[in-house]
Amino acid sequence: MGMEKNGNAEGKLSEYLYPPEILKRLDFSKSPAKFHPKISAVDPGEDWMIVRPLQRSDYDKGFLQLLSQLTSVGNITRKQYDDRFTKMKHSGGYYVTVIEDTRINKLIGAATLTIEQKFIHNCSLRGRLEDVVVNDTYRGKQLGKLIVVTVSLLAQELGCYKMSLDCKDKLIKFYETLGYKMEPGNSNAMNMRYVKPLY
Repeated sequence: MGMEKNGNAEGKLSEYLYPPEILKRLDFSKSPAKFHPKISAVDPGEDWMIVRPLQRSDYDKGFLQLLSQLTSVGNITRKQYDDRFTKMKHSGGYYVTVIEDTRINKLIGAATLTIEQKFIHNCSLRGRLEDVVVNDTYRGKQLGKLIVVTVSLLAQELGCYKMSLDCKDKLIKFYETLGYKMEPGNSNAMNMRYVKPLY
């Protein structure tokens, strides 16, 4: 489980970050999001698109370049990527989900679900939506909505009691159409950033 024939010229096996079978169980009718035409993780609307977990081989499919459309990534080597992939997989609780354009073997969308283990609410799980990005050239195909709904339903499937996110003010309406709500008296995001020393 967690391995699949990649389909590239070398026919390498590529390890998944989490079992892809989970995505097949997601029920898109549970989401308040409206898709026109209807699409889902199993049927993303084009035969050349696939929604799947991040693979170790996605270093070569533009994953880091895609993330750089969102924020600063840095110059991450293959070894750094492999080490982080391994740590995320072994620690559990990381569900990086991607959309691939199989015509060009490149990633065009991604979002991350991280799951926190809690003592509150009877030792429940809380999901956090992070690092949502869709390649600019693929606008108008509902991919932002697709990747967010996929990851949100994934959190529900995995037993999370709630899913949270931080977003820019201009994106609040978008997330509200997908079922997210600002909670009165609890809608502030505060951060403390640490400056990393340069080595």
